[in-house]
Amino acid sequence: MPRTIIVSNRLPVKVLKDKEGELSYVPSEGGLATGLSSIYKSGNNLWVGWPGRYFTNKEKKKEAKEALEKQNMAPVFLSQEEIKLYYEGFSNETLWPTFHYFNQYALYKKSYWQAYEQVNQKFCDEILKVIEPGDKVWVHDYQLMLVPKMIRDIHPDVSIGFFLHIPFPSFEVFRLLPWRRQLLDGVLGADLVGFHTYDDMRHFLSAVSRVCYISNQHGQILKDRRSVATDSFPIGIDYDKYAQQAAHPETLSREVQYRTSLGNQKLILSIDRLDYSKGIPARLQIFDIFLEKYPEYIGKVSLLMVVVPSRDKVGKYKDLKEEVDLLVGRINGKYGTVNWTPIHYFYRSFPLEDLSAFYRMADVAMVTPMRDGMNLVCKEYLASKLDQKGVLILSEMAGASKELSDALIVNPNDKHQVVKAIYRALTMPEDEQVRHTAIMQKTLKKFNIHHWVDLFMSKLDEVAKKRNELATKVFDKKVEEKMVSKYTAAANRMLFLDYDGTLVPFHSDPMAVNPDEELLSIITRLSSNPKNRVVIISGRDRGTLEKWLGHLPVDFIGEHGVWLKDKDGDWNMAEGLDNRWKAEIKKILDIYVNKTPGSFIEVKDYSLVWHYRKVETGLGELRAREIISHLKYLSVNMNLQVLEGNKVVEIKNIEVNKGKAALKWLQKNKPDFILSLGDDWTDEDTFKALPDKAFTVKVGGIHSAAKYSVEDYKDVRQLLTALIES
Repeated sequence: MPRTIIVSNRLPVKVLKDKEGELSYVPSEGGLATGLSSIYKSGNNLWVGWPGRYFTNKEKKKEAKEALEKQNMAPVFLSQEEIKLYYEGFSNETLWPTFHYFNQYALYKKSYWQAYEQVNQKFCDEILKVIEPGDKVWVHDYQLMLVPKMIRDIHPDVSIGFFLHIPFPSFEVFRLLPWRRQLLDGVLGADLVGFHTYDDMRHFLSAVSRVCYISNQHGQILKDRRSVATDSFPIGIDYDKYAQQAAHPETLSREVQYRTSLGNQKLILSIDRLDYSKGIPARLQIFDIFLEKYPEYIGKVSLLMVVVPSRDKVGKYKDLKEEVDLLVGRINGKYGTVNWTPIHYFYRSFPLEDLSAFYRMADVAMVTPMRDGMNLVCKEYLASKLDQKGVLILSEMAGASKELSDALIVNPNDKHQVVKAIYRALTMPEDEQVRHTAIMQKTLKKFNIHHWVDLFMSKLDEVAKKRNELATKVFDKKVEEKMVSKYTAAANRMLFLDYDGTLVPFHSDPMAVNPDEELLSIITRLSSNPKNRVVIISGRDRGTLEKWLGHLPVDFIGEHGVWLKDKDGDWNMAEGLDNRWKAEIKKILDIYVNKTPGSFIEVKDYSLVWHYRKVETGLGELRAREIISHLKYLSVNMNLQVLEGNKVVEIKNIEVNKGKAALKWLQKNKPDFILSLGDDWTDEDTFKALPDKAFTVKVGGIHSAAKYSVEDYKDVRQLLTALIES
């Protein structure tokens, strides 16, 4: 039975060792572990990850492996050196700062990258041991960006999802990484790539476009003739868990205890892991400015700051800890009195009962990271507000701000704006607090962690279903044998061959792809067979076609069907065509050439082509959109068609297309074998026009009216050679 394999850096369990050396296994309380528990604990599903402990004793390692396997977990055992270089090194000193826009802290060490590759391969090897046809794999986060491609290379048909739990930076920041292409290729091994926000998804698509030179259609990327879907899936929390904990007697008892200790004062809550992306020093400076600006709150409001220890052995984090300690000491020394402490600072983690009590007590939650993928503290705070009283101040740099627009949204770099927000939060009427909290709670209840898991998995199923439907189009050995058999049996064959992108590769200079010796040999051998009629059906002008292939016994359809020529006849033009429109349209295209370096116009007898293969990636696509939009209404009135091809926009008469021209050839010749090969939108007309018995083959893509698909011009030449040799 097919199963789901979850892959993340850490397993959802802590492996503890007591004084006697006995191992115990404590489930993690993190949101991801909670949300995915419904998957990995059911049936024969599996979670692959590092157990969080080094094992030097082989017996203990074996014991841990067996114990974890009983809980549907497959451990990936890592050495101290691997954790140092792959996790603390590349993941957290290269990717983490870059993805959070702190590239000044990023280290680009080759040893880090090599370890990252090796450990990603180690994870992949563990997956390959257990994966079976029909399984789904869901890979999580920035530590394992290479894994999807590694799996895909071995199992091309498996269904793979990838989710990034941190922000994806803009292209200008991402491009700083020396290994940017490998990271993108790794992620693009997945069928579905998920992000917390639309902005992250947009940045990813931009990076793919500019680094891999692959554009997208509505978030769908065509990679290696596979369609990779991208989407935003904002992660939620286990809402009921936090709401129930807030009502638990133990939580209420701790709240009473803490309230008694603090006395009658307002409380601002701040909970973070120690990290420079969280903006903790800035938050302390803001609280200092607030007390200075509103001295009436001295003695009446305290900041309860919980900082959870993290990576404090790393230099940057050690410095950050010292800075926070100094700021807390300075502010407490500046404003504190015998019976009032401005900041209650805790550098440790707390159990859920304590956190829940803090959430209940806090009049204001201050969640102001400099950059955060989502941030679940703000969601936990809102879920714990059973009376709906309390105000959330939320950084616009946190992914959660896109969902929780009823919070007081601030820019954490604008300290005075945040100070004003604190004052507004402390003075907000209760009915307004309740109104805002109720709206946000409604959102959080619906979009909880379970909804997030279901949404991602159902989208992955949908993407996999579409991929399987399209997979039938791939031109394999079986299809080739069928085609060769029909070809051999036929007495009257017709082959429609597009030129650019089909028989030859694309080039930035359209005139640099004249036929090479191999191609000339293939066409010569095909056309010299009396049973074959070879038709070169191209958007090229008749002069170029004549110059390159005119000496061969082939038929021509030029300029998408404007010019027609039998192998024994002269060039004839399709009836009733008018080209007086060209002068007016060329003036418009000239405007775009003048403002787009690298673009140029190709003038044909009855069409105009705007080329942008040499234009900066992104700018060319933008200008193409502008041209198409500009000509949208004009072309209808002038009876023209605007076509978008591979790095070209072509304008031609609407009455003319390759499909209509191909039908004329079929009516005249009545073949019993038909083959059509083409690579772009203009060839779709041919595919649609041909009868069902025809073999239609799309080059490069899979989204097509063609029945089959091959990868590139090399496959086309191989296919034609197979027909010749049959």
